[in-house]
Amino acid sequence: MYDFVTVPPRRHTNSIKWNVQDTELPMWIADMEFETAPEIKAALQTKVAAGIFGYEKVPAELFTTVAAWNQRQHHFSCPPEWMLFATGVMPAIAAIIRRLTNPGDNIVLQPPVYNMFFNAVESNGRHILANNLIYDAHDLSYAIDFADLEKKLADPQTTMMLLCNPHNPIGKLWSRDELIRIVTLCRDNSVTLISDESHRDLVLADHDYVSIDSLPADLIQHTIATVSPSKTFNLAGLHAAIVTIPNPALRAIVAHGLAVDWLGEPNLVAIPGTIAAYSEGDAWLAALKAHLRNNVVFAQDYLAQRLPQIKFAVPEASYLLWLDCTAVTSNSARLNDFLREKTGLVLAAGTDYGAAGRHFLRMNIACPQTMLADGLARLATGIQEYQE
Repeated sequence: MYDFVTVPPRRHTNSIKWNVQDTELPMWIADMEFETAPEIKAALQTKVAAGIFGYEKVPAELFTTVAAWNQRQHHFSCPPEWMLFATGVMPAIAAIIRRLTNPGDNIVLQPPVYNMFFNAVESNGRHILANNLIYDAHDLSYAIDFADLEKKLADPQTTMMLLCNPHNPIGKLWSRDELIRIVTLCRDNSVTLISDESHRDLVLADHDYVSIDSLPADLIQHTIATVSPSKTFNLAGLHAAIVTIPNPALRAIVAHGLAVDWLGEPNLVAIPGTIAAYSEGDAWLAALKAHLRNNVVFAQDYLAQRLPQIKFAVPEASYLLWLDCTAVTSNSARLNDFLREKTGLVLAAGTDYGAAGRHFLRMNIACPQTMLADGLARLATGIQEYQE
């Protein structure tokens, strides 16, 4: 019913991802090599066919649709009145940083983590406090260093923490117990917690996703969650996100900040695309996740047979492989450059996600299996030729 086999022709289409040489294969930035759900395409085509491209407002239907999706897909209730519209997750997070913290304040991150978190903090004149995740090389797993986190949240200069759940780039889902411990520490230290939940619809594990918004109300009066159809439905260019804030006073402050920064007004297609995604995209998403699970198994088998020195933990969510290249390099940026030069494979260097990623590469496997096979073959060729 859905096509996850055909590689779409994206070269020379003004795509950031595919702005590469004709012989190169980009598997770095997190968008997918699939057309979005047909229901979304139909909604956008209907909107454009009307021929009127005027100003748009945010209808109540958007928030009730998101609330229904949360209940259907993730089995928790998030009242529509908690929600605000924004023109993107990272623009919203940057605006919230400006509104709720002061220049020079500490903001806690958990490297290796999404590279744009670093940009959002530093470009706004705030200071990064790194609560590095603890890596177990034996079972390829990560854990939170809670002793270190407690110390850093207790610092009087710390006013905010950015949480990534599911965690990009490692694909880990934080458990309810872990989330309760985090939100409690933040609450007790008067630290605002932002939970970026952009990848939450892409759970590949056999258990439910736990959102910050599903925790007891008394624990989340200092929390903000951000979500978007962007990763789920390959809609990054739609520029649509939802910000959920249980505390009405905090929500009013953030709403004002989004308005001041002109981040609360949707473009022509943001609303119809988002409503179609969250009201009609269930079947397409189920098919996508089945394909992604097959791709993970394909990559596991390929590396085990052809490249056993490269390992990865099966991601619990999303379509990103966090490749442990410890046996090959101590400088993933150098390895990444070598792979591109020698084989044309374009991945993301682990150092983009903090110093803790120096032994890793990030690979996007949201593509037809033929493209994945090509990428893995190039990886094997490059690794075999690479020398430190």
